[in-house]
Amino acid sequence: MKKIAARLWRIIRGPMQWRVLWLWHSKFMVGVTGIVRDQDGRVLLLKHRMWPEGRQWGLPTGYANAKETFEDTVVREVREETGLTVKVCELAHLKSGYQLRVEVAYEALYVSGRIEVASFEILEARWFSPDDLPEGLQESHRQLIDRQRF
Repeated sequence: MKKIAARLWRIIRGPMQWRVLWLWHSKFMVGVTGIVRDQDGRVLLLKHRMWPEGRQWGLPTGYANAKETFEDTVVREVREETGLTVKVCELAHLKSGYQLRVEVAYEALYVSGRIEVASFEILEARWFSPDDLPEGLQESHRQLIDRQRF
């Protein structure tokens, strides 16, 4: 049976192999977060409309689209949610083990623009000093912000 399976696998080469792999393996959503800092070291935080009451403050976050790099996801999400332009830097966090989700976070630097909240998802966007973060900040996001200070 193993020899037959191996022979069939070699016969279906290329796109057909990819389709079989796609059907066989689990699918995951990738949540991407940007730890956006300005030239003064302040961090960009958003008050998210859809998040639980009392825990609505957090970093710019969204899901990666098909054929989109995670870095491009950070740039797109920040632009959509705040109107700001950012430059993505190093990978800050990668975590798997959730049922259908992988989490990725990147450090990013503010490049240009003024905050303009036009997104349905966001109530407010502001710059905060890492030493003066708001009440209601997601604990996992607080840890991402503080990671450089260790």
